[in-house]
Amino acid sequence: MELEKQYSPSCWSHRMEKDVVIDAHVKTLTEGTQKARSVTQTLLNVAYGGRDGEKLDIYLPADMTTTFPVLIYIHGGYWQFLSKEESGFLAPPLVSKGVAVVAVDYDTAPKGDIDIMVDQVRRSVIFIIQQYSQISGIYLCGHSAGAHLVAMTLSTDWTKYEVTPDIKGAFLVSGIYDLLPIVKTYINGPLKMTDEDALRNSPIQHVDKVRHWSEKCEIIIVVGEHDPPEFHRQSEEYFEGLKNAGLCIHYEDVPDTDHFNVIEQLTEGDYLLTQASVLLRNEYLQAKSG
Repeated sequence: MELEKQYSPSCWSHRMEKDVVIDAHVKTLTEGTQKARSVTQTLLNVAYGGRDGEKLDIYLPADMTTTFPVLIYIHGGYWQFLSKEESGFLAPPLVSKGVAVVAVDYDTAPKGDIDIMVDQVRRSVIFIIQQYSQISGIYLCGHSAGAHLVAMTLSTDWTKYEVTPDIKGAFLVSGIYDLLPIVKTYINGPLKMTDEDALRNSPIQHVDKVRHWSEKCEIIIVVGEHDPPEFHRQSEEYFEGLKNAGLCIHYEDVPDTDHFNVIEQLTEGDYLLTQASVLLRNEYLQAKSG
């Protein structure tokens, strides 16, 4: 079925066969996370709520005597795979620049549904800002399904949570912003979304809310050159929607990357997306000099 192929990123990798690329991806992220835990100060398995999946890992900078920015990473895996155990890989180059990195778990399907996951990510952000009074700014980064969850977080009516986080930047990497097309695909098997569920949780439907609640947030939408065409289409449409709403928005189509190594390369200090975190570095340096 062509629609299912369009939403199967492993079929479009230019580096590996589809049966190999996902295993290689998990191996890369797992090894990167193990390395990050060995070279940084960490707080692991911190509970941000009462459900089993509501845990997070915190990778801390060496100097916490001044204010510091925080990057919260939301993993992908089509809302049914992966966890924080594979999500600390990007920490070392950021922590070395004075940025705290948080890897968030959420209840993937079938244990959790889309509504639960969206709420969990929102509450994880609230939890972090309540734990650390010296945060100079929150930055969100999500890959694939995680990019969807970050986009939904940007549309949050924070009055319901009694705290409004200062989200200064968001990196949405190879995301899906309209869930309706996947309702009738294999992806929806464990999710069990109805059309109504998909519409309610589609970021493309909430551009006005992003404009209202995240007006000052700088957003970077990213795709890999070899992401599936549907991922390119969805990213472009969401970008245009946010741009037309007057938001501070950037679009990056990263050459010679697929759905998997477009995020894996965040372990490298000279990678394009790591360099985009210059926002974080500037934030840190300003805090140090102030």
